[in-house]
Amino acid sequence: MSRNLYDVLGVTRDASQKDIQSAYRKLAKKYHPDLNSGDKQAEEQFKATSSAYALLGDEDKRGRYDRGEIDDTGAEAAPRNFYRDYAGNAETAGRYESAGGFADFGDLGGAEDIFSTFFSQRGRSQSQGPMRGRDQHFSMEIDLLDAVNGAKRQITLPEGGSLDLSIPAGTRDGQTLRLRGKGNRGHNGAPAGDALIDIHVRPHPLFKLDVDDVRYDVPISLSEAVLGAKIKVPTMDGAVNVSIGPNSNTGKTLRLKGKGLHKRDGGHGDAYVTLKIVLPGEPDAKLTAFVEEWSKDRNDDPRRGMGGGL
Repeated sequence: MSRNLYDVLGVTRDASQKDIQSAYRKLAKKYHPDLNSGDKQAEEQFKATSSAYALLGDEDKRGRYDRGEIDDTGAEAAPRNFYRDYAGNAETAGRYESAGGFADFGDLGGAEDIFSTFFSQRGRSQSQGPMRGRDQHFSMEIDLLDAVNGAKRQITLPEGGSLDLSIPAGTRDGQTLRLRGKGNRGHNGAPAGDALIDIHVRPHPLFKLDVDDVRYDVPISLSEAVLGAKIKVPTMDGAVNVSIGPNSNTGKTLRLKGKGLHKRDGGHGDAYVTLKIVLPGEPDAKLTAFVEEWSKDRNDDPRRGMGGGL
């Protein structure tokens, strides 16, 4: 009995394409061979998951599968030329009717026609011509800086072996990379399918993405904030020198033009650096004495205007 591909992915037949993709990513990550070395059951589950997504993840193939035109392996289903296929056809309308009341089969000669047609077409289906190989789907996690700057990685295949993958600079989380001709082999001289790799970008401890831009905090000392300074600031493609003006508060944001992500239509986004004043890790007696003396005759209230009864 054929398996139900929707059950393999754990979704219902009316699931959206987004739900199907989400279910596949979750299962592919859970059963990936790199995370389950030597676990044959996980390996088989990974193969089944990838095969199911190869059909259901493609809207056209999913539609054909739902209509019974292809089976769960993607092979063409044999035509079913029963009497109802001829309904409304003027040339065959009387062929399957008889006075005996068995309109489904008609007389013996009609039944023979049905079965001879069925078996001859079934034979043609089994000896079908060239058929393109099926696509294979994979999932890969990469670091943010590899996605931003590009990198080369290797994919371990479920059946053994590997694929070399070049990750282009500017790759986004959720993007699918295609390796043409690296899927299953074709039949009778037809081309092979493709390998489709879903990319998942790990969060970075410093950089936070905002479409084509990147945002992050940079700590500065009290003296740098008060007096101003030139400091080195990290970016996704190396450190750069940045000037901080005198009397710079926590929360002030500096724009570093062109230091964001590669844009799809060319160019780069920007980096937005938010300053964060950080006091010395250990109490400083001189600093304490100076602030005490400095604040004696002052009445500064940085919370003025916040509302809420202040």
